[in-house]
Amino acid sequence: MASSPVPPRASHPLELIAVFRRWPQSRWRDTLYTVIWSSMIGVVLAVIQAVFRNSGSMVDFLLPMVVVSNVVGALVHGGLVGADVLLRGWPRRQAGAVRLVYYLALVSLLVVAGIASGNALLQGNNPLHVLTRYGTVTALLPFALATAVLMFVINDAGERRARAALEAMRQREAMAEAAQLLAETRLRALQAQIEPHFLYNTLANVLGLIDREPAQARHMLERFIDFLRASLHASRAEHATVGAELDLAAAYLDVLTVRMGTRLRYRIEADDAARSCAIAPMLLQPLVENAVMHGLEPKIEGGTIVLQARLAQDLLVLEVGDDGVGIGNAPPRAGGGVGLANLKARLRSLHGAGAQVQLLDKPDGGALVRLLLPTTEVMPSTLPRTPPP
Repeated sequence: MASSPVPPRASHPLELIAVFRRWPQSRWRDTLYTVIWSSMIGVVLAVIQAVFRNSGSMVDFLLPMVVVSNVVGALVHGGLVGADVLLRGWPRRQAGAVRLVYYLALVSLLVVAGIASGNALLQGNNPLHVLTRYGTVTALLPFALATAVLMFVINDAGERRARAALEAMRQREAMAEAAQLLAETRLRALQAQIEPHFLYNTLANVLGLIDREPAQARHMLERFIDFLRASLHASRAEHATVGAELDLAAAYLDVLTVRMGTRLRYRIEADDAARSCAIAPMLLQPLVENAVMHGLEPKIEGGTIVLQARLAQDLLVLEVGDDGVGIGNAPPRAGGGVGLANLKARLRSLHGAGAQVQLLDKPDGGALVRLLLPTTEVMPSTLPRTPPP
């Protein structure tokens, strides 16, 4: 019969009692547990003998039963551990009938040897003399076999519990690793969102404005902090609201407005119902960045970005439009089109066919990106805007 993978080492029968699972498995712990377990069995057997025998009290049976039970327990425990070591874990690799026959045969023999040795010890006789008596061994075999069956059932239950606990621990570790990977992925996504040029240009503009326009510099720095705070929150959150995403975009655009001046204008059109809808975080931000980078920056006079959010039947409609150079008219840039492709893949994984991304040319010039998403309403959670000075 084929061998199965090596299961965890057999748990002690006492571990079926929750209080005895507090201490980690070790040789000395298992030896102590065997003494406790064997003594408990001896007490139970002494009580049974006292109940069903008319002569003698429980005290008369207690010491002999505890001694014999401990001898049996020591032989069974030592025999199983020793056989496992000598056979290099072969018994634990077996399953089904092979393992059952091995366990019953070995434990039965050890129980017979233990009972005979314990009684010989109490009577001052040589245990070998008792074990060589055919009649004595034959009489003990049924009890030994029943004991072996009971111990196999208890041991199997303990191993099942140990395997279940090990599997649960592995699942928790896998979940922890997945959570850590997700956190690292989100952090990398956040780092990718905040481009170095955007960071450097913002700080350079703040430094340039501190002396001549301190109020404007303060406003720019406050909005930049708002943007960083909202980006960090979005990178950690499972869900966001349309309102929070619009506020994140507003903080980003406010910072750019200080740098680009009149070349960048924007407005946001969204009612309370649309702002309360739940969406995945960081959906609008790459669209806003694309509108600035590919729409307005190539245009000398700049332009206006319009963000709209509305409910249309059972859909949430989000639009980011600009009156810039239009689709395909901007000079090629490294990574162009990657953000939109990633957005489409992300929405496909989140909503399947329930979401759409439309890229349109505006009749009066510029581009429009429209997201059609299933609607989910949650309590509003938005970033309060800092009013300009």
